Amino acid sequence: SVLRKACAETVTVALSSFVSRRQDLEYSIDKVADPREKVQLSGIGSNANALLETVKHTIVLLQIAKNTAQPVNGVYPQRRGTEDRPAPLRTRDEAAATAGVPAHEAPRALSTADHDSAPPDSKVPPVSYSSDDEDEEFFFDTQEETEHVPLVPHPVSQPLADAHTTEPTSEKTGTEVMNSASSSQATSSAYSVYDAAYEDDDEDELGSLEGQKSVFSHLLSQVRIGMDLTKVTLPTFILERRSLLEMYADFFAHPDIFVSIVDRDDPKERMVEVVRWYLSAFHAGRKSSVAKKPYNPILGEVFRCYWKVGDKPGGVVKDGPVPWATANDLTFIAEQVSHHPPVSAFYAEHAAKGIACCAHIWTKSKYLGMSIGVHNVGQGCIMFLRYDEEYVVTFPSGYGRSIFTVPWIELGGKVEITCHKTGYNAVIDFHTKPMIGGKKHQLTAEVFPPNERRPFMTVTGEWNGVMTAKYPNGEQAVFVDTTALATTKKVVQPIQQQEPYESRRLWKEVTLALKNKDVNKATSSKTFLEEKQRREASERLHSGHSWKPRLFHLEGEHWTYDHSLQKRMGKKN
Repeated sequence: SVLRKACAETVTVALSSFVSRRQDLEYSIDKVADPREKVQLSGIGSNANALLETVKHTIVLLQIAKNTAQPVNGVYPQRRGTEDRPAPLRTRDEAAATAGVPAHEAPRALSTADHDSAPPDSKVPPVSYSSDDEDEEFFFDTQEETEHVPLVPHPVSQPLADAHTTEPTSEKTGTEVMNSASSSQATSSAYSVYDAAYEDDDEDELGSLEGQKSVFSHLLSQVRIGMDLTKVTLPTFILERRSLLEMYADFFAHPDIFVSIVDRDDPKERMVEVVRWYLSAFHAGRKSSVAKKPYNPILGEVFRCYWKVGDKPGGVVKDGPVPWATANDLTFIAEQVSHHPPVSAFYAEHAAKGIACCAHIWTKSKYLGMSIGVHNVGQGCIMFLRYDEEYVVTFPSGYGRSIFTVPWIELGGKVEITCHKTGYNAVIDFHTKPMIGGKKHQLTAEVFPPNERRPFMTVTGEWNGVMTAKYPNGEQAVFVDTTALATTKKVVQPIQQQEPYESRRLWKEVTLALKNKDVNKATSSKTFLEEKQRREASERLHSGHSWKPRLFHLEGEHWTYDHSLQKRMGKKN
């Protein structure tokens, strides 16, 4: 163990030295004036880059070999044989037993007739193509994956219809037709198994992944260092049981902190509270200590929810993002507004306090050798209508580390929070863990007064732990303690009442299969959904129809919610 550690440290030092010398070489090439010498040095630089990439791949392969010889959890992989064949699809009785509901109330499992093709029995465990495949030059959208009914037309220039006023339609899951006229109660019970799968926040820990070596060997064969991962097949078993749009809602998992910002009369205090909310917003999005990937949203997919804030009653805001929520609720709505590039837009508001937030994020993922990096391009704008203030925020990058052993997530990069009206601003640096030593999940935040370079407050600590504020006079105090902060549960409409393009209804079969640990069914359901959207997108392309987002529109480089609180109040005034 000591020798292995010493060897690892030696290799790390040597590799770091090589990288440093390669950078020096690139710097020297730029300064060389002689064309012939510049060509020679450029050739050496190209060979150095190729060698570095080979070394990184070798390290990855050695890591896989190490995990095969000495599994992290002591469980050696079994020989591939009949036990590795795809498991048969669960019967309705089996699914009901797993979910804890009566068999006669559970929806039937998808039959082979509901799929274009069954997942093949391959040496590579089931994988599913990312919906960000750049080889396809058209956008994707889809209808309900398990319902063989015509796509319900939806006016793209108007907000989603109020689900309370929508007439119920006959639903079909697999081969069972649910007649709402005669068995509405049974239908509601049948859908409850899907709702339960979403409401269960416990994500199974993957543990070490040596049993999935063939997946990662297959994955490794497709990638190179720095490659964009939108063209790469990804294993279904690493999926988190929700859409990326729903994950963004977790930015507001502490709604009391968010809506209380406007209670501060001093602009300095408001900036401090904005920073407090921002630093508390990231830990709630991680349901598991193991890094997992949420579903790639489909073009036009929508997610909406709300949070109860306090006990004060309020009137229903019928023209708000969630028409059945009240003015004292914090409401949220998100839409996948673009496929190339993949852009998600979301909007939140508290009507009674006149606070709103509109944001968009474009996710760019790259393979980094031993990890995966996701760059979150975009920004958010928090609006306080009472003070006519806007706070512009950016987002850190995310990294999935140790992807060939026990993957874990960390944040990295520098972000800013700026209020142009008051001049207050903050710079937050999410520190990535060094290769040797150091701590995980560290950050440093500095908050500045207008036109000054010396911060009046510095915050340090862990973004998923305790953060401490330090002041120029030497005083210190706990700023945010995420371990003691209870998240507020969001309220989502039951799937039966949702529209076909809402996230939970759209992905319900995949979610239930993952909850039941049926990877084959999850893969086949996801593939069915993706193939169907490809066909519909192709038809739209050939017919000459272009996609128009339902709820957001592009203003310059930023996506804006069509029916924002600011616009609605302006019309009333």
